[in-house]
Amino acid sequence: MANPFKPSAGSTPPLLVGRGEVLDDFAAALADGAGAPGRLAFVTGARGVGKTVMLTKMGDIAHAEGWVVIDETATGGLIDRLTRSVRAARHETGVLDRPRTRGFSFGIATLGTISKDYELAPADPHDLRIEIGRLLDSPIMADGGLLITVDEIHTIDTDELEQLAAITQHLIREDRNIALVMAGIPQAVDQLLADNAQRPRVSTFLRRAEMVVLGKVDEADVADSFLQTARDADRAWPAEIARECATATGGYPFMIQLVGYHTWRTEQGTEITNEHAQRGIAVARRKIGQLVHAPALQDLSDVDKTILVAMAQDDGPSRSSDIAQRIGKNTSYVSVYKGRLERSGLIEVLPNGTLSFSTPELREYLREHAAHYAMATTGPDEVAP
Repeated sequence: MANPFKPSAGSTPPLLVGRGEVLDDFAAALADGAGAPGRLAFVTGARGVGKTVMLTKMGDIAHAEGWVVIDETATGGLIDRLTRSVRAARHETGVLDRPRTRGFSFGIATLGTISKDYELAPADPHDLRIEIGRLLDSPIMADGGLLITVDEIHTIDTDELEQLAAITQHLIREDRNIALVMAGIPQAVDQLLADNAQRPRVSTFLRRAEMVVLGKVDEADVADSFLQTARDADRAWPAEIARECATATGGYPFMIQLVGYHTWRTEQGTEITNEHAQRGIAVARRKIGQLVHAPALQDLSDVDKTILVAMAQDDGPSRSSDIAQRIGKNTSYVSVYKGRLERSGLIEVLPNGTLSFSTPELREYLREHAAHYAMATTGPDEVAP
């Protein structure tokens, strides 16, 4: 059979591990009626935790309940594309534009009167709010609604965000069956809200959105998902080997798919052995650096990267005082960047105050590429926003 694991951006895995509660909450929000809090949400988390997959699964839930789902990415022209998509969905429900005509006549002495009617384009063809209203007024939509998902929210134009927020706010006030779920990495969502702080109505509305923060998955659930996938394919995956593979993933969703995919494909026989698992884990560890760590580090400042490289010198959790000493700064300086890195999803602050990497293999990747990512700490201090 085809490899059931899907280690590519946005692909939906055969089993979505550890996200049942989030999806149940979203289903409840749809059932709770117009204005339910879960109908306006941001999905956030580090790269590779499954934000795009979550949008897809939320769309599947809405589809099953008879909702129209429009999936978009926050690139230029978003409002226009949404308007056209909503109009197309309305036409599919059987509610077409009413034709409008304009007539005129003129007389010619030898020929009499000549008349002509011209069909005009539908009124307000680009008004998203009106188009959504027309869609939701369709008789076939009596028990459904409209879900709009917007991925990569950090790329959205400020004016288009303002329009989308204002339109959604009006529709919610009208008790319309509308839901808007947007996804982005944590610092992008934080920056988006900060950038709109000068627009009080928009900022206040967006700050009321629920924050769905996706994190690591329990490794026991990961091992169970490996075993279930093997059973579904009539393939043997010994429990102890499944647990070893699960440990290698660190509970990180994208790593789950990488380890599963490369372990599965090493041997197409009926049983996965320890040798297959070790080869699959080794390939997955190489791939995650290229596919996840490198893009994530590109989003960071030079000082952020330097602090991560300083953390990578430890074999376990790092103390802020040790990091400060290594980069030639004080602990207050480190604390500012500690907060930024925590919001990015790359590190976590443990109960004892030490810092730990949140994504598997990041320590090893940084050690391998330390010369590239460490900046000269003798240069001017960066001013943290």
